[in-house]
Amino acid sequence: MTTAPVKDLYPTRGTGEVTVARQDPVVWGSPDTPGPISITDLQEYERDGFLTVDRLITPDEVEVCRRELERLVRDPAVRADERSVVEPRSKEIRSVFEVHRISEVFADLVRDERVVGRARQILGSDVYVHQSRINVKPGFGASGFYWHSDFETWHAEDGLPNMRTVSVSIALTENHDTNGGLMIMPGSHRTFLGCAGATPEDNYKKSLRMQDAGTPSDEALTAMAARYGIRLFTGEAGSATWFDCNCMHGSGDNITPFPRSNVFIVFNSVENAAVEPFAAPVRRPEFIGARDFTPVR
Repeated sequence: MTTAPVKDLYPTRGTGEVTVARQDPVVWGSPDTPGPISITDLQEYERDGFLTVDRLITPDEVEVCRRELERLVRDPAVRADERSVVEPRSKEIRSVFEVHRISEVFADLVRDERVVGRARQILGSDVYVHQSRINVKPGFGASGFYWHSDFETWHAEDGLPNMRTVSVSIALTENHDTNGGLMIMPGSHRTFLGCAGATPEDNYKKSLRMQDAGTPSDEALTAMAARYGIRLFTGEAGSATWFDCNCMHGSGDNITPFPRSNVFIVFNSVENAAVEPFAAPVRRPEFIGARDFTPVR
């Protein structure tokens, strides 16, 4: 029996940029869906595309996570693993992917109701981990992440059909306004920007170090910034930012002496399981775009 192809609601990677109004809800759960987010905060998330929590985890828990991050970064076996991404200039580890599978500390964090409970509440279903990683942004030259919508990449290269995915960035160091913090354009999650240009084969090998395919033009970014503005996120270690998969976001280089490290978890609805890529020749590896849709328990 042949399965009918999934309709592509968000065309991208064509000959030119296109804009498409969002075809999906932002908050999929009903107002009475149980969870730790208040109705007021859910309404703000729906409006802005993000939600901040000042102290998602305690200082003691931050310290446990930070020690685990340092252990992983120092481990030669982790450095040699394909799941580790190394800075092209400093040769320091930039990210370690699928961290919830290689560390029980981060696996416990994924299962924590303060974390997964919010994902279920926003997405209105059971969820699985589409991607997890630790980001290590040491001082004196760690490079940033250029402006992009995660959904554009996950749709084009991983085959996520709908915008039913939420990310959380949990700070393991203080986020100053100077050390390469996360920037989001509030409200940008309601407009999908399909980018120009085909996806190169094995694009992930380059894009994890420096994004090229799937990045908006300067003209599109200028127009979006004028329409939505830009919010820079600061906060103490242990604070967290939840944001919709289609938010236009990025971060600058960190040229300060102060490191900026975080754990980044992407939850996808089990009802939005990945299909074949919509705009790429092959799937990305599973440590970047999971194909195990087992719900988090």
